[in-house]
Amino acid sequence: MTTISSKTWLITGASSGLGLALAENALRAGERVVGTARRTSRFDALRARYGDRLLAVEHDVRDTAGAAAVARRALDVFGRVDVLVNNAGAGQVGAAEEISDGQLRDMLEQHLFGPAAYVRAVLPHMRERGSGAIVQMSSQGGRMSFPAVGSYSAGKFALEGWSEALAGEVAPFGIRVLIVEPSRFRTEFNAPEVLGTAAQDPIYDAVTGAVRSNMAEADGIQEGDPERAAAVIRDVLDAFDAPLRLPLGAEAVRNLRRAYASALDDVEKWARASESADFPGVPPAVRAF
Repeated sequence: MTTISSKTWLITGASSGLGLALAENALRAGERVVGTARRTSRFDALRARYGDRLLAVEHDVRDTAGAAAVARRALDVFGRVDVLVNNAGAGQVGAAEEISDGQLRDMLEQHLFGPAAYVRAVLPHMRERGSGAIVQMSSQGGRMSFPAVGSYSAGKFALEGWSEALAGEVAPFGIRVLIVEPSRFRTEFNAPEVLGTAAQDPIYDAVTGAVRSNMAEADGIQEGDPERAAAVIRDVLDAFDAPLRLPLGAEAVRNLRRAYASALDDVEKWARASESADFPGVPPAVRAF
C-alpha cells in the first residue's frame, strides 16, 4: 500500500518562490522531491536538511527536449512521480508594441511549451499506474489581463486553455489536473533581476507607467505567504471535490470574481445580437462534451 512518505513530487523551478515552498512542504511531510533549477547550487540548503529525499536536477524549462530526461531520472531514482508541478517561469512587463517577437516567444516557451513537454514526459507513467496529479502554476493573469502584462498573460492564458483540455483527456485514467491562479506572493517574482521589462516607449508612459512602477514597488511587500499557499495547494489536491481552477490569495479571489461577473454581464447584454448570427431554424449543435 502507498504510504504518505512514498509520494514523489517533480517540481520545476523548485529553488525559489512557490516551487520552493511546495518542495519544503513535501519534504517536511517525509515525501520525496525532484526539483529543477537552472543552478542546482540553489538547492544546497535543502539538501543539507533533507539529504537524498531531494534530487536536484539542473534544467531550464525552455529546453523542452530535456524534460524527458528529467522525468526518466526521477523514475530511475525514486521509481514514481505522483505529482508534477509546472512552476518554473518569470514575469514580463511591456506594452504590445514594446515587446519583441523574441520576448513574446520566451513567455510562451516558459509557460506553455515547457510545461507541455513535462506533461508529455510523465503521462505514460501516470497512465500506467492509473493515478497522479498535474499542478499547473498559472496566475490571476491567466484569466484576466491589463496593460503592460499582455505577453505574460499570453503564456498563462495559453497554459490554461491547454490544461483545461488536458484535464478532460486524462481524467479517465485517474489523473487530476489543478490550475493554480496566484495573485501576488512574497517571492522573487517582482525582483528587478527576475522581472523582465521591455524597453519603455515614452508614448505609453501615461498608459503603462503606473503599472510598471507598481510591479517594481511590490517587491518584498506582497501580501501572499508562499508557505500558506503551499499548504492550501496540498489540501486542495487531497480533496475529493477539488476544482479545476484554484484562485490563490485574496486579491486573486477579488479580481477573478470581478472579471467573471463582467464577462457574464457582457454575454447577457449581447446575447440576442450574438444568437442572431445563426441560420434561422437550424437545430442547436450537438457536441461530444
